[in-house]
Amino acid sequence: MFKRRTPITLVQKIKGFFWPSIGWRRAGAYTMHRLARMPGSAYSIAGGFACGAAMSFTPLVGLHFIFAAILAWIIRTNILAAAIGTAVGNPWTFPFIWTWLYQSGSWLTSSDRPEGMEPPEFTVLFGRMMEGFLRFDMQYLMETTGPVFWPMLVSSIPTGIVVWLVFYLTLKYMVRGYQKRRQRRRGAGYITTKEL
Repeated sequence: MFKRRTPITLVQKIKGFFWPSIGWRRAGAYTMHRLARMPGSAYSIAGGFACGAAMSFTPLVGLHFIFAAILAWIIRTNILAAAIGTAVGNPWTFPFIWTWLYQSGSWLTSSDRPEGMEPPEFTVLFGRMMEGFLRFDMQYLMETTGPVFWPMLVSSIPTGIVVWLVFYLTLKYMVRGYQKRRQRRRGAGYITTKEL
């Protein structure tokens, strides 16, 4: 009943992930409507999404979903909203996030790059990190990724707190307003069966 008439291919799914066919503005509006219609309070939904967004500002690539869900569970917010919130970290935003984390982390830990040293290549960094995890070789992990990973991890704590507050405060009022308008329409009998 709710399936597409013509199923989309894997290539179309990948293309849609990087560039939505309906456009970024409509995709954002659609996500907001889906988010606001979730069961739960404005705190639960906004707090959950904020957990996912905050976890996107960590160098723990591949673990964002897990840590966002754990954080959402700890503060009693919506875990599904937290999973959606991790979309804040995506191929378009990661280069900016990682550069910010590394630069601010280097400043916080006073570990400036030696003169003439190039900025880190993050794809190589995370590849080596995954290799070290798979080999269970902590010494290799610390030698190859430690000098870059540590400043990023330190910076992710204050950055994550700020990101959580920004998304939570913004979404809380938006979701609350949406829910109130929806209740008024339902009370007035204007709500359609599609909105239930």
